[in-house]
Amino acid sequence: MTEARKVPLLNVANVLTMARLALVPVFLFSLFEAGGFDTTWRLIAFGIFAVASFTDHIDGTLARKHGLITDFGKIADPIADKALTGSALVGLSILDVLPWWITIVIAVREVGITLLRFWVIRYSVIPASRGGKAKTLAQVIAIGLFVLPQNDVLELFAWASMLVALVLTVVTGIDYVVRAFKMKARADRAVA
Repeated sequence: MTEARKVPLLNVANVLTMARLALVPVFLFSLFEAGGFDTTWRLIAFGIFAVASFTDHIDGTLARKHGLITDFGKIADPIADKALTGSALVGLSILDVLPWWITIVIAVREVGITLLRFWVIRYSVIPASRGGKAKTLAQVIAIGLFVLPQNDVLELFAWASMLVALVLTVVTGIDYVVRAFKMKARADRAVA
């Protein structure tokens, strides 16, 4: 009988996740420094946001490729993701760069789907869909473009990408709800 390999809690994937979480206050400081509209500080904020966002891709890839998946990582990774994107959206809304309704739509979807995943977890796991991954990428691109110092051309691309992100946010949110209720219905039929 072989014993399952125990994955150490302190591994490169979890360290990257925690680094992303630690970068959130540094990002916010940079975003708000000098009144929130200083070109240098906005470029610094963009760099921090880009690095933190990239760690989201790297930590998951490393965890899957090298068998470093831990329960801690399963919980901490989505928290770090939501903290980064949520703080960026709120920060941009506080600066009046982004309307609050956009921040609220995205936040409600993200929190709602996270709670839905916890509700359904006793029946099954809702795996991330391609649409969900496209939504995350679209949000990161849109937020990143809004963090950058604006000019007319960049602002046009920022709004176009945010429109794509919003559509994907709503559509994938509906998809997750439908999938969750189907999973619950299957589980209920199996018990009956």
